[in-house]
Amino acid sequence: MKLRGYVLGIISAISYGLLPIFILPIKHAHFSLDVTLFYRFLFSALMIGGYLLYSKESFLISKKELFIFTVLGICYALSSEFLFLGYDYLTPGIASTVLFIYPVIVALIMFFFYKEKLTKLSIGSLLLAFAGVIVLCLKGNSLEINYLGLGIVMLSSIFYALYIVIVNKSNIQASGFKLSFYSMLLTSGFFMAKAILENESFIIPSVNTFFNFLIFAFLTTVISSLCLVYAIKDIGSTPAAILGALEPVVAVLISVLMFHEKFTFNLFLGIILILIGVILNVISDNKKSIEIEK
Repeated sequence: MKLRGYVLGIISAISYGLLPIFILPIKHAHFSLDVTLFYRFLFSALMIGGYLLYSKESFLISKKELFIFTVLGICYALSSEFLFLGYDYLTPGIASTVLFIYPVIVALIMFFFYKEKLTKLSIGSLLLAFAGVIVLCLKGNSLEINYLGLGIVMLSSIFYALYIVIVNKSNIQASGFKLSFYSMLLTSGFFMAKAILENESFIIPSVNTFFNFLIFAFLTTVISSLCLVYAIKDIGSTPAAILGALEPVVAVLISVLMFHEKFTFNLFLGIILILIGVILNVISDNKKSIEIEK
């Protein structure tokens, strides 16, 4: 079971790290990003909905759950929106690495709004993650920060952190599959409304594009979400979160190998600092949980 959990955790991280493969060609082809994201989350919701039907789980939810799922859907949608906007200003490798700071932002939210203590490990992780972002912005010996791009991707990270905090603090009774189904369905609704307001066409231009959307949804959303759920069951949330450190590594490798992003020393060092910072944060969080249980 442990081995299965680690394998599933790795698959989850790798599948989410594949995002640049699908998003960059769509952006270069000038196809509507809102329509693309609408189909990504709609198809993902339908696939998970199919699983709920198969497992005979009820789709019924309470008014409170509907409100929470709507907020979660908006947070997930805004996180996706800002990440893909960030690709216009930062390279996919840097954008994906900055996004991965979300566990550190979760720690800060818990500190400022829920009065959770910051341990020495937590403070160290914050400093390392911040140093990593600074290193990513260095070009040669000069500090050249694309403030707009950095700010946009940081907003993506903040909304993803909010998503996690709300899931943890809202005491939802629904299963992870039902939560994922409604979050994705409502996220698709967000992008549908946005596309309608901007008079975008929902017509999929070719059968090839349709299958690309299906593969995009299945690989980067469904596989990632479901593997993560089972990985957490088998090995726990801490090891699963640490394995998530592979996400930016995969995204950087894809950006370098497929989209010719330069693999500079600063990029390497920035990734390492952020990964160490996030892993320390996860370990610190786990230690706090053990102390509370005692």
